[in-house]
Amino acid sequence: MAHTHKNKKQLLTRVRRLGGQVSALETALEQGGDCADVLVQVAAVRGAAHSLLMELLHDHLQEHVVAAEDPQVRADEAQVLVELLKRYGR
Repeated sequence: MAHTHKNKKQLLTRVRRLGGQVSALETALEQGGDCADVLVQVAAVRGAAHSLLMELLHDHLQEHVVAAEDPQVRADEAQVLVELLKRYGR
């Protein structure tokens, strides 16, 4: 995945932000935080994970499907995305 190497710094920043949000969620649960605050934190974690997934999907689509010259490679990579989306939807 060449695109993950090109965007490594940006992706790691997102992952670290996500880790911080998970850590804050863990702290809120350990300290018996307010239910509404915990729910907000869970929503923030979900949003950050979704945002990271969408960025990776976009980059993968551009690099491995759109830019692929071989029609079989495009079809294979599109199938990879379909399978991933099926798993994500569970």
